[in-house]
Order: sequence, then structure tokens, then C-alpha cells
Amino acid sequence: MSSTKTRRKIVPATAENGDTADKQDQLLLSASICNGEDLGPFVRKAFATGKPETLLHHLKYFAKSKESEIEDVCRAHYQDFIMAVDDLRSLLSDVDSLKSLLSDSNSRLQNVAVPLLNSLDSFVEAKNKCSNISLAINSLSTCVKVMELCSRANFHLAKGNFYMALKCLDSIENNFQDKTPSSTLKRMLEKQIPAIRAHIERRVSKEFGDWLVEIRVVSRNLGQLAIGQASAARQREEELRIKQRQAEEQSRLSLRDCAYALEEEDGDEIDGVVDGSNGGNGTSGFDLTPLYRAYHVHQTLGLEDKFRKYYFENRKLQLTSDFQVSSMTPFLESHQTFFAQIAGFFIVEDRVFRTGGGLIAKMEVESLWDTAVSKMCSVLEDQFSRMQTANHLLLIKDYVSLLGVTLRRFGYPIYALLDVLSKHRDKYHELLLSDCRQQIADALSADKFEQMYMKKEYEYSMNVLSFQLQTSNIMPAFPYVAPFSSMVPDCCRIVRSFVEDSVSFMSYGGQLEFYDVVKKYLDRLLTEVLDVALLKVINGSISAVTQAMQMAANMAVFERACDFLFRHAALLSGIPLRIAERGRRQFPLTKARDAAEETLSGLLKQKVDGFMSLIENVNWMADDPPQGENEYVNEVIIFLETLVSTAQQILPAQVLKRVLEDVLSHISEMIVGALLGESVKKFSINAIIGIDVDIKLLESFAENQASLLSEGDAEQLKSALIESRQMVNLLTSNHPENFLNPVIRERSYNALDYRKVVTISEKLRDQSDRLFSSFGTRGAKQNPKKKSLDTLIKRLKEVN
Repeated sequence: MSSTKTRRKIVPATAENGDTADKQDQLLLSASICNGEDLGPFVRKAFATGKPETLLHHLKYFAKSKESEIEDVCRAHYQDFIMAVDDLRSLLSDVDSLKSLLSDSNSRLQNVAVPLLNSLDSFVEAKNKCSNISLAINSLSTCVKVMELCSRANFHLAKGNFYMALKCLDSIENNFQDKTPSSTLKRMLEKQIPAIRAHIERRVSKEFGDWLVEIRVVSRNLGQLAIGQASAARQREEELRIKQRQAEEQSRLSLRDCAYALEEEDGDEIDGVVDGSNGGNGTSGFDLTPLYRAYHVHQTLGLEDKFRKYYFENRKLQLTSDFQVSSMTPFLESHQTFFAQIAGFFIVEDRVFRTGGGLIAKMEVESLWDTAVSKMCSVLEDQFSRMQTANHLLLIKDYVSLLGVTLRRFGYPIYALLDVLSKHRDKYHELLLSDCRQQIADALSADKFEQMYMKKEYEYSMNVLSFQLQTSNIMPAFPYVAPFSSMVPDCCRIVRSFVEDSVSFMSYGGQLEFYDVVKKYLDRLLTEVLDVALLKVINGSISAVTQAMQMAANMAVFERACDFLFRHAALLSGIPLRIAERGRRQFPLTKARDAAEETLSGLLKQKVDGFMSLIENVNWMADDPPQGENEYVNEVIIFLETLVSTAQQILPAQVLKRVLEDVLSHISEMIVGALLGESVKKFSINAIIGIDVDIKLLESFAENQASLLSEGDAEQLKSALIESRQMVNLLTSNHPENFLNPVIRERSYNALDYRKVVTISEKLRDQSDRLFSSFGTRGAKQNPKKKSLDTLIKRLKEVN
């Protein structure tokens, strides 16, 4: 049985009475063995000191000291020990059997392996012979392959396939030249390969030079074609916009039976052209094969950087030569070729950049473009500064904008070109205004101040409907007499052409919203050109009432025409009408309209003055009230009625109202002026009663115009006679001193000047006792009305 007691660590006892060192080592060794510690240090120390016997002695001593313990242990485990010995004896028997088996197996292996070893020796010898034969075959195969590659290189050279020939040479040089077993063949390769490469370089350089010459012509044609297709695309867009505007206009007029289908056509033809997708050598494409062949060959030759530099320098020289503007040919004739050449150049460069595999860098293309933009801007600045015709400037601007549209598709920035066009916007419009000024002057001078006579519907459409001058949507019967003369549609055509030219210049110029600019110049045309020209005609060419009336009618039609022109400008500019109408300003031809109405009123006043001269025939000191109106008012009424019957055919109601109001006001002033004038020294109340009848007739005429105008307008016409009416009312009043009452004066006599009241009241005389009681009777009481009038005169003189 094994002991379950815990082993206790033994500590060596301290030597007493000077024990020797051997004794001490023995104790340490015994303690280490008992504690299960490593004995390696003791062994090393024993051999290091050369005294292994001492260690052996100590171990034997320790073993003897433990024999008793061993015996105790053996006694305790004797049975187990006996069984273990039996097992060892059994194991020894098995080992002997295994040894015998191994010996037999080794003998059999030796017998079998000897023939195999002999066969292996034969195999090794055969393999060595085979290796020698294979080496010879490989050498021959290498030579054959080299010769095949040489033959293939010669074939490609003969066919002009230089790139494939160079690939063959590279294959020979990289894969076979150092491995070629034949020294003769190797020397031949070392000599011929550089010579063939030099030959190929010369050939491709010549082809590239020919391509450089050819690409200039191709670039010009390509640029013209691309710009032409951009122009066609723009034309299609314009047609679509026209259809859209027509549809919007029909919708605005609520014509439900008209429908427009806006169909957009494909506009991608230009992509096929400029991308060369229509064919490599077609008339609409361009062939870059010689360029890419030369580039690939130089890449294969290791001269890639040299060729890229050579290509860039040559193309830069070509671009510089394209900038030359011939002084022998007008720029107007050569500008298309000039810009088409540049457009084609950069279309080619874009293609080379995108597909050339690094032949030209993006920075190099941008450098060429910056140079081209700078030169084009310089040329445009110089040419625009010399031009004095708006149409010429517009033609060049349109082509430059097409150039911009074409090149913008390839990512080229065109802002500098657009800035140049925008910078000359004012000059273009000044030239355009100058042209329109002359055209308007010619149109006005050709006008005969007669109503237009239109026999056919197309004339009506051309002169009325095209400018929305109609007052009704119903087509009139023909022949049709318009209320305006020929100057109106002629001037409208000129102004509309101005608007279209202005929009054409502003369109495609980089500015998306340009309605305000077009509107500004349209305002200038109307106010500074048309208005001034009309004023000049009104002040210098109109001498008859019919001419003045026609001019006033024209101005009313011009007002509708101006509304159309501003709407037309908004539509062309792509601005919704509701936004354009929100920013509408007053009628731009106000000065001419007012001058026309003033001229008409002035001429009518001159006519009226002739009739009003008959007022001198009035009996100012009549003893009895007149039985009817005075002679002058009959003439005036007849004239006014004739005027209205004539004017209402061409003049709008409001214009006629303003003219009549001015004439009636003038008549009122003439009546008051007659009472105030020196020719009338005194007058009786009977004469004033006659004047009252005259004024009532005039007021009746004004009221009768309600059927033509309106009740309110008729009242305004009547109010034009207010001064003469209030003067007569004051003179016929029983209490004229009420004029001094501010409230009554403001309500009933607000149009009267107190100075005129004093002068006219002093002239009032009456010898009739029936009206002024005993006015003429000596010693009788004074008439209260006369007394009131005298009081009024006295008070007003005091105020004065």
C-alpha cells in the first residue's frame, strides 16, 4: 500500500564542530534527492572539479542509507514486482519473435530488390541518352521557330503590317536571341533587327506626315458638317417652339377645335459624325488609323514620349496656322471657314484624347483650347469693332454660338466666347436701333393718313391678325376698311423684326433669362425711336383735321400693338405671359399719343373758334329774353355732331371722349371769355338767359353721347362746360352773395375765378323794372338781387 502522508521537505542540518566540505556536499546531495530536485548541478560540479568518484561515493552512500526503506517498500509491493517481472519475461519472448520476423523480411527484400536495382541502372542510362537527344531536338526547334518568326516578320513587312512585324522582332529578341544555339544565326539577328526597326520608323513617320496634311482638310469639312447639324437641330427646336407658341395662343383664345401635336425628332446625328461611328473613311467620319499605327509602332520601338511630343508640336503648329485671318477676304465671307477649321481641329483632338491611349494628355488639349479661345476672342473683338451693320454682326454671332454648341458637347468651356458676344450686345442693339430709325422714318414719310383698304383675307391676316389689332374675333366682310393707316402695320413689322433680331442675338448666348434685356431695348425702340419719329410727324406734317384724326386713331391702335409686341417678346424669350404681364409698364408712346390728341383738339378748336366768332352778334343789352338759342351755338352743335359721326368710325370711344371734352371745355372758356372780353362793355340779364339756353343745348349734346360712350363719360363731357354753367348760374341767381360762403362756393361755384366774377358782374346791367323792381325808378327801393350782387362785387374787390 502506498502511503497517504504528505512528503515533508528535508532541510539539511547545520554542520557542527567543523564538519568537512565532503560531509557538507553529501548532506546537500541527500537533501536534494529527498526533495526531488534536479541533480544536474551536482554532476556538473563533480566533473568540473574532476572528482566524479566522490559523487559516486556519495550516491552509493545514499543508496545504502535507503536500502532499509527500499526493503520496506519491496516488501509492501513484492507481489506487484513479481507480476511485473513475469510481464517483462513475456515481453522478452515477443521481442525475440519479432527479431526473427524482421530478419526473414530483410532476406526476402534483398532477394527482390537486386533485379530492380539492375533495371534502375539501365533506366538511368537510357534517360541520359534521351536527354541528349531532346536537347538536340530543342535546339533545332528553337532555330526553326526563329526562322519562322523571321519569315513572318518579312511577310508583315511586305504587307505593310509594321506593328505585327515589330511584335515578331520583339518576340525574337526577348525569347530566342539569347537562346539561339547557332552563332551565325545570332549574329544575323543582332545586325538585322535594328535595321528593320529603323526602316519601319521611317515608313510610319512618312505615313504620319501624310496624315497631318490630310487631316487639315478633313477637319474643315468635319467642322462645317458638325456646325451644320447643330444648326439643323436648332432649327428643329425653333419649329417646336413655334408650334408650342401657336398651341398656347390657340389655348389662350379658347379655340378648342385646333389641336397641335408636338413631336420631337431625333437630333443625335451629330454624335455619329463626330464620333466617327458612320465609318472610318466616309465623308462624314475621319480616319485615325495612320495616327494610331504610328503611335503604336513608336510605342513598340520605345519612342513613345518622343512621338507624343512630335505629335503635339505639329498639331500646335497647325492650330497656329489656322488662326491666320486673310486680309484679302472680308471676314463676313471667311468666318465660317475660320471657325469650322477650329471646330474640326478640336473634334479630332477630343477623339484622339478619348481613344488614343494617352497619345495626348488632357492638360495639353486644354492648353490648345485656351490658346484657341484667346485667339478667337481677339479676332472677334477686332472684327466686331469694325462692323457697322447689325445684320453682319448677327450672322457672325449666330455662327459663333453654333460653334459653342458644337464644341460644348465635347466638354470644351465656351464662356470666354459667350462673354465676347455679351460684351457687344449694346453695340449690336445700337446698330439695330439705327437701322430701325431709318426704316420707321421711311414708313412714316410714305403714309398718306388714309384708312387702309383691304380686299382679300390674306391682307387682313397680314396687316391685322398678325399683330392682334382686331377688336373682334369675327372675320369681317371684304373689302374691309381698317380704322388705321398704313403706318401702323408697317411700323409693327419693323418693331417685330427688331424683337426677333434681338431675341436671336440674345438666344444661345449663355444667358437663359434674357427677357428683361429684350424688353429694355424694345422700350428704347418705342420711346426713343418710334415715339420721337411720330412726334416729328405730328408736329411737322399734320395740318388738317382728317390727318390729325387719323393719327389719333393710329395711336389708339398702336396701344394694342405695343401690348402684342411685348407679349411677342415674352413668348420668343420663353417667358410665360402671366409673368410678362405682371411687369408691364405704361404705354411707351404716351408723348406721341398725347401730342396727336392735342393736335386734333387744337385743329378742332380752330374750327370752333370760327363758329364762336359769331358770338359777337349776340344782343348783349336785349330788353326781352330771346325766343331760342343764339346763332353761333347752332353752328357749333352742327359741327360737333358732324365730328362725332365721322370720328366714331375710326376713333375709340375714350379718345373721342377726351377730344370732345377738350373742345367743350374750350367752348366754355370762349363763352366766359366773351363775357370777360373788352368787346362786351355791358350786358343784360336777358342776354345771360340766352347764353343759358346755349349752354343747355351744349349740355344736351353731351348727354346725348351716352349712347356712344357711357353715362359716366357723358357726365364728364357735360362737366367740361362747368365754368360757363356756374358763371351763368351765379349771374341768374337771386342771391349771388352766396358765392362768398365757402361751403356753397365749393359745392356750386368751385370752377369760378373770383377775379373773373368781379369783372363780369360789374358788366351786368338791366333797365327792366320787372326784373329789378324799381331799379330804374328814382327814389324807389333797390332790387335785393342787385344789392346782393353789389355786395358780392364789393367784398371780392376787398379780397383782391
